[in-house]
Amino acid sequence: MARTKDPAVRTLLIERAAHMLRTREPITLRSLVAGTGVSTMAVYTYFGGMDGMWQALRQEGFTRLGARFTTMTMSTDPVRDLTALIAAYLRNALDHPDLYRVMFDASVGLEDLKAADATLEYLVQAVLRARDTGRFHAGTVPLELAIQSWAVAHGLVSLVAGGPLPRQTLDHGVPMLTALFVSAGDEPGRCRRSVEHGWRPLSGPDAGSQPE
Repeated sequence: MARTKDPAVRTLLIERAAHMLRTREPITLRSLVAGTGVSTMAVYTYFGGMDGMWQALRQEGFTRLGARFTTMTMSTDPVRDLTALIAAYLRNALDHPDLYRVMFDASVGLEDLKAADATLEYLVQAVLRARDTGRFHAGTVPLELAIQSWAVAHGLVSLVAGGPLPRQTLDHGVPMLTALFVSAGDEPGRCRRSVEHGWRPLSGPDAGSQPE
C-alpha cells in the first residue's frame, strides 16, 4: 500500500532548498536532505526528482501569495483595495524572503503557470473596479496598470528583503502609488487617502485587509 505523503516534509524540503539557494550552498540530493531526517528518496516521492523540486520551489512563492490574497476582504473602495493587495504582496515577500527570490527566476519552470498568473489577476480586477466606478480613466487598461503597480512593489521589496536599504524604504510606496493612480485619473486628495488606508496592513501583524 502506498505511503501517505506528509505535507510537512514537502514544505521542509522546499524551505531548505530556498534557504540554500539564498546562501549559495551547492544543492544536490544529499545536501538537500542533510540534517532533515528524511532520505534522498523523499525528493522523488514528493517532487519526482530534482527538476520537479525546482519547479515546486518557484511555484510555492506564488502559492503562498495567492493564499494570502484569498484571505483578503475587499471594500467599497477599489483604489484602497488595490493598494492593500500591493501591501499584501510586500508582506508576503518579507515573510518568505527565500522563496521570494526564486519566484521570478525564469531559468526555473513552474508546476502551474495559470496559478501563478492568477495572483496578478487579483490586481487586474481591482483596477477594473476602479475604472468601472470612475476612479480611473475610461481608457485605463487594467492589465497595464496592474503590472505597473506590481513593478512598484517589486522594486521596493527587492531593495529591502535582504537588500541594502532599511524597511522604512517601503514607506515610499504611498507617494509612488498615489502618483501612479492619479496619473490614471484618480482625484489627488481622495487617492492619497485611499492609498494610505490600503497601506496600513503593511505595518500591522497581518497583511489581510478589512472592509471599510
